[in-house]
Amino acid sequence: MIDVKETLQDAQERMEMAVMYLDEQLARVRAGRANVAILDGVRVESYGMMVPLNQVASVTAPDARTIAIKPFDKKAIRDIEKAIMDSDVGITPDNNGEVIRLGIPQPTEERRRELAKQCNKIGEKSKVEVRNVRSDIKDKLKKAIKDGLSEDNEKDAEDQLQKLHDKFIKKIDELLEAKNKEIMTV
Repeated sequence: MIDVKETLQDAQERMEMAVMYLDEQLARVRAGRANVAILDGVRVESYGMMVPLNQVASVTAPDARTIAIKPFDKKAIRDIEKAIMDSDVGITPDNNGEVIRLGIPQPTEERRRELAKQCNKIGEKSKVEVRNVRSDIKDKLKKAIKDGLSEDNEKDAEDQLQKLHDKFIKKIDELLEAKNKEIMTV
């Protein structure tokens, strides 16, 4: 027989992972303000290995429209510049020999709408994952009835599962709403 509390705990953890994934993905979306998280996916070749940018350089946002990248080793400046060009960041780096600067352009209205759509797609993926978790756990609970779980316990567990589902869908909606507001703010 399954442990209902453990099963619901598992469901909560899986739903939290979906929300954390969404949060990470939304941080990488460029909303017109300098955000060093947009460079999280950039990998730089350093001593024959591909490493994250923040391991070979200091990445800061000195103002709302600029990201400054100061390499720990000045010889790596070309590799960093190449890695940024090859990535999907979409910004051309400006190199003065010591510091690489990325000027964040103000997105157009059309670009902001595209970014909002992109965020909503990522959000929908997270919602689908939360729904899949709910579905999986519901199936487990239905099977547990055959293994001796009482129908009352199963109904209570399903109610708790639905509450968890609603809570995480609400969190996802709040994250999306905040990001869309950030994107659409000029």
